[in-house]
Amino acid sequence: MSVAAIGSTTTSAAAKGQDRAIVLVHGGFVDGSGWEGTYKALKADGYDVTIVQNPTTSLAADVAATRAVIDSQTRPVILVGHSYGGVVITEAGNDPRVAGLVYITAFAPDAGESVGKLIANPAPGAPVPPILPPQNGFLFLDRAKFAAAFAADVRPDLAAFMADSQVPWGLDALNGAVTTPAWKSKPSWYMVATDDHMIPVDAQRFMAKRAGAKTVDQAGSHAVYVSQPQAVAKLIETAASSVK
Repeated sequence: MSVAAIGSTTTSAAAKGQDRAIVLVHGGFVDGSGWEGTYKALKADGYDVTIVQNPTTSLAADVAATRAVIDSQTRPVILVGHSYGGVVITEAGNDPRVAGLVYITAFAPDAGESVGKLIANPAPGAPVPPILPPQNGFLFLDRAKFAAAFAADVRPDLAAFMADSQVPWGLDALNGAVTTPAWKSKPSWYMVATDDHMIPVDAQRFMAKRAGAKTVDQAGSHAVYVSQPQAVAKLIETAASSVK
């Protein structure tokens, strides 16, 4: 194949991907600002990107917020979820405008499953998230343990800021169960963060395999989308250029 042909093929694949809208969905304890690095990487490559700001009060409210963003898109959507955001995209991804799903060290529940159910019986030796007892129906992570559990490879001052600016995560979000998993009818991709201390690596692999997701490993903490935005953007671009 000639250099000109290779260049043409690469341009064609990029152009195809850029015909997809990227919608990024954050998880619990954080807001959409953590996607900034990934957003910038995708925008630099010519993608149309929107970030959902979930209220994280209940799964129903978060799915509604995500569907509102999906409704505003004029192109087929690649729906991306981090952590609990994976539950949101698993439910909201049934929208016909969604062409593919990307899970970034995220929960990918089956029908009837919630985060609460998936984390109820951790395997011996598995990391246990430092979730404090509920306060008025909301959850927080122990600020002193936040960096080690959630953001071990994030710049220390940024990890401290994330700990101190936590978004309350509602018990109704934790226990919100998926009805029909979108991954059963939509192609999916999964990034396993191999240094995650919030979702055990074995659990990530199990959910990815069950969903039939194309899986990549990435050295990184639970906040891999913050610490490794280029790698996360690359996987999203792969998904965007792969879907029909």
